[in-house]
Amino acid sequence: MTSQTPAAMPDVQAMDDRRKIAIDKVGVKAVTYPIILRTPEGGAQTTVANINMYVSLPHCQKGTHMSRFLEVLNEHNSEPVHPEDIPTIARVIKERLEAEDAYLELEFTYFIRKQAPVTKMSGLMDYRVTFAVHSNSHDDFVMGVRAPATSLCPCSKEISDRGAHNQRCEIEARVRFKGSLWIEDLARMIEKSASTEVFAVLKRPDEKFVTEQAYDNPKFVEDIVRDLAMRLDADERILQYTITSENFESIHNHSAYAQISRDKRSPGGA
Repeated sequence: MTSQTPAAMPDVQAMDDRRKIAIDKVGVKAVTYPIILRTPEGGAQTTVANINMYVSLPHCQKGTHMSRFLEVLNEHNSEPVHPEDIPTIARVIKERLEAEDAYLELEFTYFIRKQAPVTKMSGLMDYRVTFAVHSNSHDDFVMGVRAPATSLCPCSKEISDRGAHNQRCEIEARVRFKGSLWIEDLARMIEKSASTEVFAVLKRPDEKFVTEQAYDNPKFVEDIVRDLAMRLDADERILQYTITSENFESIHNHSAYAQISRDKRSPGGA
């Protein structure tokens, strides 16, 4: 009995589409996937990312090959990655799917070990990090870090006889950069721009320190983003940034918000 070679399966996605309408982005969204990140100390940290992957689709092609996105992702999950490695994955997606444009977006929790300011007790702080790449003739990569902090109201301090009200805030920086920039680098610049940092572990001597530090360093939401802008302006690695701070008011039923965007590559930084 002779074996028969199975007939080639039709590639429906590659068929012609008569509507002739190009699609900007098509792909897979909300893929939950473990990733391994290199750390400045030479180690690695494993976390779980929410990943979106898209390509552009020409007007003549019926569909894209969804399984190829996951193929590429699985080929790059065994070694620790650094932010500068991420555009490589986007380029592979573009080549594998024969597309003009490829998009790769990751959002994940990243942990940084911090010591309390006085007792030096150690604890893990969590930060929300985003990587976003658009790959076509060149690669456009944006790294974002969102960090918690504390602000103390300068107006409250000025007008009150006893104390001042403070706020928890979330400060975020999304940056384009050259060279090497660690998540830790950006997180540190963000935290230094607030009235005081927050910590995972605080004993009473630490609480006294951060309370007094915030009181001695009052900042409006406007002050936070301006001070962060100055830090990013002074760092030659940073090419472009969008920074925000949302301060969750303790005596108002609303938040205070501020944003600054600047492209240092443009004349005048517009």
